[in-house]
Amino acid sequence: MKKLIFVYIILCSVYFSESTAQHAYFPHRGIISFEKEVYVRARMREMTNRTDGRNRGMMMRFGGNIDDVPEKTSSMFTLRFDEDETLMVPAEAEEQIEKTASPRRSGAGRGAARNTNRRSGAPNVRQSTRPGEHKVYYQNLHNGTTELELELDEKYLLQDSLRQITWRFTDEYRNIAGYDCRRVNGATPDSLYIVAFYTDQIPISGGPALVHGLPGMILGLAIPEMHINYWARNVDFVVDNVPSQWRDKKTKPMTMNDFFNALGNNRFFGGGSNPQQQRRNLLENLIY
Repeated sequence: MKKLIFVYIILCSVYFSESTAQHAYFPHRGIISFEKEVYVRARMREMTNRTDGRNRGMMMRFGGNIDDVPEKTSSMFTLRFDEDETLMVPAEAEEQIEKTASPRRSGAGRGAARNTNRRSGAPNVRQSTRPGEHKVYYQNLHNGTTELELELDEKYLLQDSLRQITWRFTDEYRNIAGYDCRRVNGATPDSLYIVAFYTDQIPISGGPALVHGLPGMILGLAIPEMHINYWARNVDFVVDNVPSQWRDKKTKPMTMNDFFNALGNNRFFGGGSNPQQQRRNLLENLIY
């Protein structure tokens, strides 16, 4: 009799385990709150160490003392995703998008306890107003294209193809916003080293700042050379797709390469002694 009871318990355990696995929910539509961290002091140290001296004027704002520069600044972004698209906007712009979006699924998100405000994702976050800081990132994962809307002297809509990133998987894991994420080291076509943490529990090959190409959503992104990090603070599930009416009709469309060629020698945004360095400086100051 005891053996029969033991066998019955094992069968029940197997049944409920398989039933749970079969009905596990893998979201294909949702909203992710990202915090962007910029380690300003470390960036300024690198800028002042460059030999051409073009950044000395920027330090005059702080009396020439790097210790007067904030160690870190933070800003919040909201990334919406569906099966084919992602759209990442500054948190303060999310309110306009929500007017045309249907309500989110109640209680579907993870990590919500970490935030006091769903739109901002964290208290006391400074929103920057530097030129080029207000950006909208769009990825069409189906067509393999990207669009980036940013404002300098006027608004630009920069169009490009999804850039191929070479990824190398590791055995390191980290929990981000309630999801177990695997670390992957990557290299962009511009030879930029990046670190990403993705979860296959959100089976969308997207991520913040136009980074993509992994078998799941990127919830953590670090760009060590630029001292920039993106961390997911909250994930919610929704039933609506990424909104299509986000482009400003006043934007000036152009390709990413044309934009880089036009601003390559702009000293305010970094300049550079050669095209590769110019592109790297523009990526650091305007894109990422």
